[in-house]
Amino acid sequence: MGPHPAVAAIRLAVRRVLHDILVAHSAAPSAASSPSAPPSLSSASAAPGPRGCAAPDDAPLVLAACSGGADSMALASALAFEAPRAGVRAGGVTVDHGLQQGSDVRAAEVTDRMRALGLAPVEAIAVSVGRGGGPEAAARDARYAALDAAAERHGAAAVLLGHTRDDQAETVLLGLARGSGTRSLSGMAWVSGADGRYRRPFLHLDRHTVREACLAQSLPVWDDPHNVDPSYTRSRVRHEALPILEKALGKGVVEALARTAQLSRDDADALDAWAARAEADVMTTAPAAAGGAQAVHLDTVGLHGLPTAVRRRVLRRAAIAAGAPAGSLFARHIEEVDRLITGWRGQRAINLPGRVEVRREGGRLVIRQG
Repeated sequence: MGPHPAVAAIRLAVRRVLHDILVAHSAAPSAASSPSAPPSLSSASAAPGPRGCAAPDDAPLVLAACSGGADSMALASALAFEAPRAGVRAGGVTVDHGLQQGSDVRAAEVTDRMRALGLAPVEAIAVSVGRGGGPEAAARDARYAALDAAAERHGAAAVLLGHTRDDQAETVLLGLARGSGTRSLSGMAWVSGADGRYRRPFLHLDRHTVREACLAQSLPVWDDPHNVDPSYTRSRVRHEALPILEKALGKGVVEALARTAQLSRDDADALDAWAARAEADVMTTAPAAAGGAQAVHLDTVGLHGLPTAVRRRVLRRAAIAAGAPAGSLFARHIEEVDRLITGWRGQRAINLPGRVEVRREGGRLVIRQG
């Protein structure tokens, strides 16, 4: 008899991602001389022998980011099962945010669980969480910085994240509440980070499936009390907003929001590509350092002729190029800058985050830091 349906679902999801990683690894210059071809999806599912059989030393390393919760423990177990069958080395990383008493002990327990699954290398990384952007954003920034460092240190080809379809729906709803635009509504990408480092195999699976997979495998899981703490915005969305929406609109809200994310991502990708081409046409001078400050000059006539969605993307790209922090640059900032193009009445310069100033000088929009 085969595995439990939930276990089969998480393993298949990870198997597909490992296949993609192997294909990318074989196409990389460093792997061009390797005589072995990446396994097909069907061959990746074939059992090569006893569990725990070591992959070759030159095989790509894939790390599971594991907090000890149900989503990430399901991910770690599926990676431990599928990696040796795909000829991939598999390890794990847990990040100790230090936000709760005993977090170091819990991180040690998570590393022990990952080692028990057969993952190696395994490590716990303690981080210091700042305050920039709020507690959730600060914790996320610290976590990804730690995962990036671990991937670099171990030479990992990819880091797997356990985000589910429910997480995606929550992200879309948060973006909708902020009024952040199409890119924010696109939620989390299947592949993200430098060189496609981060992979999210479970974005099409619901939270119930991964939790059921843990129960079927008797995997111990830790339920983070922050996930039910109403002082955190995502917790309120998860336990208050989404249930109310499902009660009012019926089941299927989570699936619809996740589907919206993919549709929005397709649209945002197309508009971003258009904006990148348009930017080259309207930029009258390339970004340059002048007295320690970067400056971007844009042709106002060319900007005025662009569709609003494209023009505002060009303005955002230019502001970031001049030194404005992307995380602090909101839609209201770009709308104000846009009025220097579409509603010019001799306004004064506009100040953006990061000490970036935007002013109109004749037929040019000048964006500089300083």
